[in-house]
Amino acid sequence: MANVASVLKDKPAGGTVYAVDPDSPVLEAIKRMADHGVGALLVMKDDKLVGVLSERDYARKVILMGRASASTAVREIMSSPVMYVRPTQTVEECMALMTDKRLRHLPVMDGGRLVGVISIGDLVKQVIADQRFTIEQLEHYING
Repeated sequence: MANVASVLKDKPAGGTVYAVDPDSPVLEAIKRMADHGVGALLVMKDDKLVGVLSERDYARKVILMGRASASTAVREIMSSPVMYVRPTQTVEECMALMTDKRLRHLPVMDGGRLVGVISIGDLVKQVIADQRFTIEQLEHYING
């Protein structure tokens, strides 16, 4: 099974990480998510990962609570502390963590440095690719 480093390597656009400052208005963050077609942003303060802001956070902590997107700061609704993984962890480990903690996005840290972010979609794509490879190998062996 593949590890997180290989998943990051295979991501389009070099695995670009989109982030927002914790003091930014939520409206700005939601616009950034829409502009980049992503479901979450990492919340960074002085190059330090301090939280994750997802569409789920927005729906539950702004919309359902009747708050104003323009006057609510990201820090008020972000998820923190942040669960993260290391590049050496397996896809299986990440899927188990995401399932257990009900997460859709995981930052990837290496030696205290942010190196990327993976989504549940990235992991599912990797599992499908691994299964496809195994099937092709078995077909080649059978047809020998």
